[in-house]
Amino acid sequence: MSFDLAARLAARRAENLYRHRPLLDSPQGPEVVVDGQPLLAFCNNDYLGLASHPQVIEAWRAGATRWGVGGGASHLVIGHSSPHHALEEALADLTGRPRALLFTTGYMANLGAVTALVGQGDTVLEDRLNHASLLDAGLLSGARFNRYLHNDATSLANRLEKAIGNTLVVTDGVFSMDGDIADLPALAREAKAKGAWLMVDDAHGFGPLGAHGGGIVEHFGLSQDDVPVLVGTLGKAFGTAGAFVAGSDELIETLIQFARPYIYTTSQPPALACATLKSLELLRSEHWRREHLNTLIRQFRQGAEQIGLELMDSFTPIQPIMIGDAGRAVRLSQMLRERGLMVTAIRPPTVPAGSARLRVTLSAAHSEGQVQLLLNGLADCFQRLGPEPSHA
Repeated sequence: MSFDLAARLAARRAENLYRHRPLLDSPQGPEVVVDGQPLLAFCNNDYLGLASHPQVIEAWRAGATRWGVGGGASHLVIGHSSPHHALEEALADLTGRPRALLFTTGYMANLGAVTALVGQGDTVLEDRLNHASLLDAGLLSGARFNRYLHNDATSLANRLEKAIGNTLVVTDGVFSMDGDIADLPALAREAKAKGAWLMVDDAHGFGPLGAHGGGIVEHFGLSQDDVPVLVGTLGKAFGTAGAFVAGSDELIETLIQFARPYIYTTSQPPALACATLKSLELLRSEHWRREHLNTLIRQFRQGAEQIGLELMDSFTPIQPIMIGDAGRAVRLSQMLRERGLMVTAIRPPTVPAGSARLRVTLSAAHSEGQVQLLLNGLADCFQRLGPEPSHA
């Protein structure tokens, strides 16, 4: 008996689900070089345009000169440097919580938080459309795992009635493939009514949402009592890399003691923490970035609706265009690329079968002129491809 990997790969190709890694040969930004081709990109998560900001780059360089380029060890051995500690304090201040804890990746933050808080005899309830890292964390925790209907507080309430042990309700803040936001006030009410904790992964909310970029919790004016476990990633609007969990002193100490992805990995480079401190400063002080981004979102939605595209219910920088068929989505993405526009086709299993889409993401680094170029390209490509064939 042997693993028939070739057959698995061939099947994925036949289903129009095969994935390729585009080779980026330029810094992140609206104008990139991918596989040797200059393109105008609408597919990264650099929502505030900070990934290549000169001040953030300089903070990295200065940090590397002062602290070197490697973390050197895990945080609990000798890898917890002063820049890491300063960044944790700044993130706690951003979120209005007593403490924050740095993780090397968002996947590790979610896995670490869920598995440290619940296990056998407990319950994890998750939104059906949660990010893969949250779903994996729930499954790996050993707790009883169930998914409620997307953004449906009534569905959550029904599942809470059957929950056992410590119960953790887990949701994305902004859903990464649809761009809609969680109804946190309703979810928090249901969780609190049953003595459950609510954990929110606001990877795509920090930066774009909230008066000061504090994300979905700030957007709704909720407290730590409403959302005891708040997760954010630093590789999107912050423009750097890594992640954090913010919450009470007891929560953070529990993660330090029991979160295996935190305990058993080398810390991120201290220079990276220095860069993130600078990007956090810009995120909080340069309000024009959020204002400009919101202007671009309105421009795109109005233009797309005039073209007749099927948009999803999103006021965030994530603006998916529903296509349906995976092959058609890939073809449209290729046609746009031939016009010098890079928009990724998102297909199953990342999204449910029959809901393939073009995932447009906007950045404060884009100009209104660049968004208009995208709209012009979309109008032309959809017209050239024609209506989707009827399957009746």
